[in-house]
Amino acid sequence: MFHVGGARSALFNWALARQQQGAFVLRIEDTDAERNRPEWVDGIINALTAIGISKEDPAFEGPNFQSHHAEAQRESALRLFAEDKAYYCDCSRQDLADRTGSQHLGYDGFCRERGLEYREGRALRFRTPDDGATVVDDVVRGRTEFPNASLEDFVIARGDGSPVFVLANAVDDIREGITHVVRGEEHLSNTPKQQLLWNALGAGPPVWAHLPVIVNEKRQKLSKRRDKVALEDYLAEGYLPEAMVNYLMLLGWGPGDDVEIRPYEELEKLFRLEDVTKGSAFFDVKKLSAFNGEHLRALPPERFIAACRRWLRAPYAPWAPERFDESVFAAVAGLAQTRLTVLSEITKYVDWLFLETPPQDEASWAKAMKTGAREVLTSVRSQWSSCDWTADGLKAGLEAAATEHGLKLGKAQAPVRVAVTGRTVGLPLFESVAVLGRERTLARIDAAVEQLPEVA
Repeated sequence: MFHVGGARSALFNWALARQQQGAFVLRIEDTDAERNRPEWVDGIINALTAIGISKEDPAFEGPNFQSHHAEAQRESALRLFAEDKAYYCDCSRQDLADRTGSQHLGYDGFCRERGLEYREGRALRFRTPDDGATVVDDVVRGRTEFPNASLEDFVIARGDGSPVFVLANAVDDIREGITHVVRGEEHLSNTPKQQLLWNALGAGPPVWAHLPVIVNEKRQKLSKRRDKVALEDYLAEGYLPEAMVNYLMLLGWGPGDDVEIRPYEELEKLFRLEDVTKGSAFFDVKKLSAFNGEHLRALPPERFIAACRRWLRAPYAPWAPERFDESVFAAVAGLAQTRLTVLSEITKYVDWLFLETPPQDEASWAKAMKTGAREVLTSVRSQWSSCDWTADGLKAGLEAAATEHGLKLGKAQAPVRVAVTGRTVGLPLFESVAVLGRERTLARIDAAVEQLPEVA
């Protein structure tokens, strides 16, 4: 699963790297073997590719695996110990709780001056400054001071000598020449530790930029347990990659004008890290759908048809495969293109064309087939049996039937639409019925008339 927040961060990093003719570095932090699988790496690369971040692009570097640099990370840990910037500790959690009287207090520095050497089971802790503050200059958040007294001496290597994430990350950043770290604001609290490690290893810190948290309609941080957050799920539902990119790029940043629908190439040129907002960004699915509708309508006809094909076959299509006619779909595709918000909606717009009988929607039937519907259908059937089988001819025939019964066109059209298409809402009636053909249309009207009682 590739979180939409991660996708937003990746896009901001990608824009920044390409603007500066730099590199977007994909690092797989795989030091915890139980939480990493090869197929998950493939999933990340596929998700990035879907939003335009291709490993074939010269700006792409990776994937780099953190586990491949374990030796350099161990050497850095030993160097920090040799320089008295770290020390070994044999305290257990229970030892700390016994000394402090609490299971929740941070480490108390008990082993700082004990002069312990390495032994199996002893963790290596970084010696944080006693006084002053660690100042993080953040492009988005501004200047943030973290009192050093509030930073415990944190573990940088486990009892078996293996480096923990905070050290491995700093070492890899320095080795790979990372100049900018652009990530979610939830990582801001870890930044003073990382900055202290950068400094201790003889490197100036990178440019920090912590992006605003993405929230749902209740202003709660997006959660995979509660919200739909996987990029893959949105793409599978029929959101276009370019619409997702357009929308995600505007979560917490904007170009400063009133234009929202833009191709990525324009957004990349306009993007400025300094203009990212501090306030939380609302992930509005309705707005995303509106963006997607705009991008769908902008597709060339042939690409729209190609994009729909997934939903025109099993398991999405309710009709038998042999009933599908590509030329029939092509004839109505343009009508559907103006109405969709997501590609998966295409099935319900065109299923009636490929099913032997129209879909049965009880609510639509009850709404349209009221008193007088039988008489209207009979009149329309009479008009349509001999009219020109064109959109204009069909409309003229229905208008004549409506006049005969003293009805407005919309009122007369409702039972006809349900009789032929099965629903009260759908494609433009006359243009799409012209594609269905006279024989099938009249047969459906006849079947509907048979289901309606005669007026006494």
